[in-house]
Amino acid sequence: MAQIKFSIAITTYNRLSLLKRAIDSALSQTVPCEVVVADDCSSDETEEYIRSLGSSIVYHRNQCNMGHAATMNAAVNVASGDWIKPVDDDDYLAPNCIEEMTRALALRPQAVICSTQAAQVDIKQVEISRSRKTGPGKVFYIPQEDIHYGMLMEMVPFGTPIQVAFSRDAFLKSGGWDTNLDVCDDIDSWIRIAQFGDAIFINQCLAYRTIWLGGYNQKSTLEKRLDINILMKDKIYTLVSEKQRSILPERHVIHSYLKLHWALVALKQRKFFILLKLCFPSGFSLLAWRLLGAAILSRQTQYYSLQKRMYTNIWIMAKLYAMVGNEYRYSMPDFQNFRAYLRLRCSWTACKQGKFISAIKIAFPSVLSMPAWKLLAKSALLAQQSKKPLVRKLVLID
Repeated sequence: MAQIKFSIAITTYNRLSLLKRAIDSALSQTVPCEVVVADDCSSDETEEYIRSLGSSIVYHRNQCNMGHAATMNAAVNVASGDWIKPVDDDDYLAPNCIEEMTRALALRPQAVICSTQAAQVDIKQVEISRSRKTGPGKVFYIPQEDIHYGMLMEMVPFGTPIQVAFSRDAFLKSGGWDTNLDVCDDIDSWIRIAQFGDAIFINQCLAYRTIWLGGYNQKSTLEKRLDINILMKDKIYTLVSEKQRSILPERHVIHSYLKLHWALVALKQRKFFILLKLCFPSGFSLLAWRLLGAAILSRQTQYYSLQKRMYTNIWIMAKLYAMVGNEYRYSMPDFQNFRAYLRLRCSWTACKQGKFISAIKIAFPSVLSMPAWKLLAKSALLAQQSKKPLVRKLVLID
């Protein structure tokens, strides 16, 4: 099998101090790869510094300031690798990032896009959080026909550019990054690249994303980010394969879910007028609340304690339970049984992780609840009989 050649494409604009760290991480990879720096016409000493590095860097400089998307397109155009690893100048890579990606891609030649876990760090490189694991094992793939359904339902988030690598051919076929977008231009690209092959996910932290006030993600209003999110979901919706159309939520439900999500962001930022605006009329959609609850649960990382995950689950279940109409109440179990069921399910998770003392502590108040055991058995049966196509297709390859 031919060796995969990688190009690391670093985009930059007036951030020389951070750029040096990104370049060092690219040059320190454990396997050789091309390093491309695309400069969006910086006015600081970026050009002088890059030229001082000599032939170790392929340097491209825009004739004028063209924006992030156009600069990434320029980087890919001058790169010679089969695969591109994009890096924003304020982010950086683990030394073994390209080695691990190369190993995974060799196992699935049909792949056109690859994503890894990343750590979010502050400006001093202190870890704040880590992106969640996706799917089973260390490495797995998702067939092309299932990718867009997974993206729509937020089961397979590819993440930011520092997490992703893509086939250069698929990128060019997709038309590159949309220069009309200044938010979510990366996600828009992942959506289109995924039309041309499978996706690989690596459950290993191989990249670092800096969270700071100067980041590109800090410059857009909530309303604009919501509008772009809705636009992205609409694009994905049209690309979902026919076999999954029957289980898709209606488009207006997904729009309502997004408004509720950004309403929570507005609440955290104390922007109460925007909060009220987004909640009406979306707050009356039970299906939208269910999607939001599922998304909140799925975003919990492995760093949460089992107890915290359990209490979060109970809190969300209580919110959903309170919204069920009176005409359905007669057929529903008592909420105390729901709470006991959640304890049993969390206890079972602790058992699978070998945390037997935690399992006993969590399950202790609930082991005598026969309705809770029935709910647990029923949920296990439904999970076996009604698995989503995406989950059924996950294949461990390492």
